[in-house]
Amino acid sequence: MFSSYTSPRAASNSFSFIASAFLQSDGLPFAEVLPEEEIEATFAEENISFAKQEDDIYTPAVTLWAWLSQALHAGVPRSCVAAVSRVTVLCVMLGRKSPSPDSGDYCRARAKLPERVLQRLVYSAADALESRVPADWLWLGRHVKVADGTTLLAPDTDANQHAWPQSRSQKPGVGFPILRMVVLMSLATAALCGVAMGPYKGKETGEPAMLRELLDRFQRGDVLLGDCCFASYFMLALSLARGVDVVTRQHQCRQTDFRCGQRLGEKDHVVQWQRPTRPKWMDEKTYATIPETLCVRELYVRVEIRGFRAKGLVVVTTLTDGERYSQAEIAHLFRARWHVELDLRSIKVAMHLDDLRCKTPEMVRREILVHWLAYNMIRKVMAQAALSQEQLPRQLSFAAALAVVAGDWNQASLAGSDMLIKLAKAQWRLIAWYKVGDRPDRVEPRAVKRRPKSHKLLTKPRKEARADLLHAGGTKS
Repeated sequence: MFSSYTSPRAASNSFSFIASAFLQSDGLPFAEVLPEEEIEATFAEENISFAKQEDDIYTPAVTLWAWLSQALHAGVPRSCVAAVSRVTVLCVMLGRKSPSPDSGDYCRARAKLPERVLQRLVYSAADALESRVPADWLWLGRHVKVADGTTLLAPDTDANQHAWPQSRSQKPGVGFPILRMVVLMSLATAALCGVAMGPYKGKETGEPAMLRELLDRFQRGDVLLGDCCFASYFMLALSLARGVDVVTRQHQCRQTDFRCGQRLGEKDHVVQWQRPTRPKWMDEKTYATIPETLCVRELYVRVEIRGFRAKGLVVVTTLTDGERYSQAEIAHLFRARWHVELDLRSIKVAMHLDDLRCKTPEMVRREILVHWLAYNMIRKVMAQAALSQEQLPRQLSFAAALAVVAGDWNQASLAGSDMLIKLAKAQWRLIAWYKVGDRPDRVEPRAVKRRPKSHKLLTKPRKEARADLLHAGGTKS
């Protein structure tokens, strides 16, 4: 608990209970990952200040704490009403006046948390975590960031439809706005290092275009790991210009002939790619800086999974040193690309990011970033658990870690430093106990036993369907 001389007002303005909820305390590993002082400094630098009156409850600290708690829960506990209930408990424990049961004040306070601040906090947590990982968590001593894209469905409002139009194949009023998202995930910690959002279709809305927005999120010496849509000449050139190497799958439109180039091994060679003509999205000044040729390594990888037909594919990389980066090492790295699919499943399914609820694009983007902030902080807790138990973060279950953090949310938020250290050690043992299962021979049918309720599909806007029901009822009467 807060010390006796800490006033309730000062406590509600402090970000300490956010840090405590995610096991942030001196003496704990990774204590430098988004501590209380950094959160406070970020809000101050962005000149974010509201709820200054003595009886104001939803300060920036309380509002962010409550929104993060929503991101950790599913179902009814995720609602704004449940968030207000948790704030009520917090206020009682802090000796403050309880908020009104009406969630309107809380929702208006959420709108005052700028997107810029939330994004800075997400990136600060990821960068601090990535910079402090042990060397044996890295790939050949290098930081790897995995790129991938996904889509989300936003609530069907006019504002969301204007920002992210639904599929043209769907009738108005029966579809949902489609938002495309491209992410960069750390291979070592699974933390989100970068995210770009935009419409699903339109000019410069594809995954390569959105990844170019995130190139500044790489550090010199990083490795970009991605699928075939990122295997373009210009993506490789722009990455190399930043000191970033690339490992991707060969694009299906490019032919590979292992009889050509400098042979490094069986189906492993270095060839020269020629610069294509300038694409429309690139200006002439940038095009002039792109080299006319690139030395690119192409190698064959055979993926064998017991019970499945062996699959072969060609990997493209700028890691042309065959002695330092063997064919086996690169093949192993590319197979690790699948982890990003699991990371996206963790945030979309386990944390229910696929169930967005905000009604405007501005609030949807904030909602997504709050989820990513909670996600990164859970990954930080998993890194602490892995380090304390001499394991790797990706050996631990994200769903179990989410359950542990959510279950101890209120208690950890208000724990004093001594109690927090004891609680952290107990949480780490619990999280480390739930390891990701190694089930190479598992065979399961892609089917479910429980039958969902068979409701008819809505084929017209809900307002029209409701009017038809009322009209039919009036006719019968």
